[in-house]
Order: sequence, then structure tokens, then C-alpha cells
Amino acid sequence: MPFAPLAVGPLAGLGLPGHFTAVIRHHALAASLVTLAFALLAYRMRAVDLSGAVAGAAVSFFLYCSSGPGGFATLGALFLVTVGSTQLERTRKRRLGVAEAKQGRSAGQILANLLVAAVLSVAALYASVPRLMLGAIAALAEAAADTASGEIGKALSDRVYLITNFRRVAVGTDGGITWIGTCSGIAAGVLVALVATWCELIPPRWTAAAAGAAALGMFLDSFLGATLQRQGWLSNSGVNFASTIAAAALAILLPA
Repeated sequence: MPFAPLAVGPLAGLGLPGHFTAVIRHHALAASLVTLAFALLAYRMRAVDLSGAVAGAAVSFFLYCSSGPGGFATLGALFLVTVGSTQLERTRKRRLGVAEAKQGRSAGQILANLLVAAVLSVAALYASVPRLMLGAIAALAEAAADTASGEIGKALSDRVYLITNFRRVAVGTDGGITWIGTCSGIAAGVLVALVATWCELIPPRWTAAAAGAAALGMFLDSFLGATLQRQGWLSNSGVNFASTIAAAALAILLPA
């Protein structure tokens, strides 16, 4: 870690590792300013509603504090994928009744996609365990893959197949997949993993593991959507949360 002075100030009495408090304190001011501006921008763009802006600011703050500008840049890549794919052919999606809400994503949706990454990023810094950061990146990549696959598939394809039996279903059906959506989702996961590698959050040898875990998480998301979500046992946010956990766990536990 580049910041290793002994902890002083309010955090020093909590018994936390010196490197942890030093890094958090080093990034706290920049994180506060940048994430506040980011949340306001997302709200003005109607990418999130008010609750989503608050949740996004909180999650972004912890990501920035624990992983620095590189973590925020990786989150930014996810944000661009989300906004771009959501806005693609929005008129068509509205006509089909499958567009995102006008006011943007809620706090529940934001936390379902980002909470796992934020927790693992903080844990990686606290415990000095790099593979936890790999899990965080895989979770972010999975969120990008899932969003891109769903939104681009709804925008550009009428040939939708239920993942459990590959029968044709209507656009927007829970658990439905398309070829263009699947390819776009894999590409989005690779993009986020590459940004994290370029920012030196993970070494190059782990890039494929992060992207691969993201792709598997994306398929799990569709499977859960076709089963538990369609049966009313899980909400869409619950499915997203479970999928980010699965992607993170795969990246951490499997050889890389």
C-alpha cells in the first residue's frame, strides 16, 4: 500500500489497522467531493431517483475511499454502460412496456448491483487480501454484463428465448435471453474488468477471471429470473444481488 503512516485522529481509537485508516483518511475529502458530484449528475440525468442518488453516493464513497480513483473509474465504466444501454432505443422499449422508470433506478436497485463490490473493496483494504478486490471487480463486471445484456437485448432483438428451455418468449420476459444481448453483456463485463486492470486494481492475470465470473453471474441472473423471480420468490433486485454475490464468490474461490 502506498499510504502506510500510523493512524491518528478519530479512527485511531477503533483498533483498526494503520494502513486501513491511513488510506481512508487520505481519500476521504476527494471521495466526498467526487461522489457527491457524481450522484448529482446521475440524478440530473434521471439515471437514478433521489433515493438511488443517496445510495449511489454512499456506495461510491466507500469504493473511492477503499480503492482510490481507480475504483471510481471502474464504477464510472459501469455507469456509462448502464446509461448507454438503458437509453438505447428507449422509444421502442416504452412502446413494448419494458423501459426503465422515467425517474431512474431506486436505492434498492443501486444497492443490489453495487453493495457487494463496495463491501469487498473495503474488506480487501482492511484485511490486505487482494483476492477480495478481485471479487469486487467481478461483482461490478457482472452488474455491467447483466444490465447491458438485458437492455441491449430488449432494444435490438425480437427473438427472445427463455434460458431454462429455449422456447420463444416475449421481449422483457424474466429469464429471457437474446444472442445480441448475451454478446453485449459479455463485452460489457470484459470492459469493466479491463478498466480495473488498467487502473491496477487487479493484476492482468486476473482480468479473465473477473470477466469470466461476470459472464457466469449474468447467466445465473437469467436463470434465477426464469425460475425464482417468475414464481414470485425473488424480486428483480433480489436476483441482481444474488448474481453479484455469485460472481464475486466464483472469482475469489476459483483458481486464477
